[in-house]
Amino acid sequence: MTLSLLEVFSQIPDHRRAEGRRFELAPVLLYSVLALLAGANSYRQMHSFIWVHLKRLNAAFGLNLRHAPAYCSLRLILRGVDPEALEAAFRRHADDLSPARATGDLRAVAVDGKTLRGSFDGFLDRKAAHMLSAFCVEDRIVLAHVMVDEKSNEIPAVPELMRTLGLTDCLFTLDAEHCQKNFPDGPGERQSSSDAGQS
Repeated sequence: MTLSLLEVFSQIPDHRRAEGRRFELAPVLLYSVLALLAGANSYRQMHSFIWVHLKRLNAAFGLNLRHAPAYCSLRLILRGVDPEALEAAFRRHADDLSPARATGDLRAVAVDGKTLRGSFDGFLDRKAAHMLSAFCVEDRIVLAHVMVDEKSNEIPAVPELMRTLGLTDCLFTLDAEHCQKNFPDGPGERQSSSDAGQS
């Protein structure tokens, strides 16, 4: 049975205290994701989207969110969500959406990394976040994401992403930087061109 995104979000633990909790986590997550898909790129814009479309959203999903959370409330709620639990929820949903295949059918999965716009934090001296995504070409579904360690690069992160997906009968496509005979031994280590040419 395929679970809806709302049902998947309902399985994410809510670490807020029950006292004074005004908004359920799952509807806030769902409406926030829809706001992002509609082009919102700030907490204020996410609040505006929910406020404008609240009645329509409640009717579409059978919910009864009384009013849109203030942008500061959205920030507190979303920043408190466990990122690993959220990623697991998205992976579970993507897995449910992927159709069953006969044994031996080859699936193409494109792995690519992107630097997230606006993620640089000069105040905390934090570099822009870099994320790898695994995209199933046939189903047009993003299967998983993994954040690249700030002191590392994509090369050691790709094998870990492949392992966590646990897929068989797949053809993975990657950028040219991954065309190496040997992977680095540890994070942040990159082979020189002369080392890559030695057997």
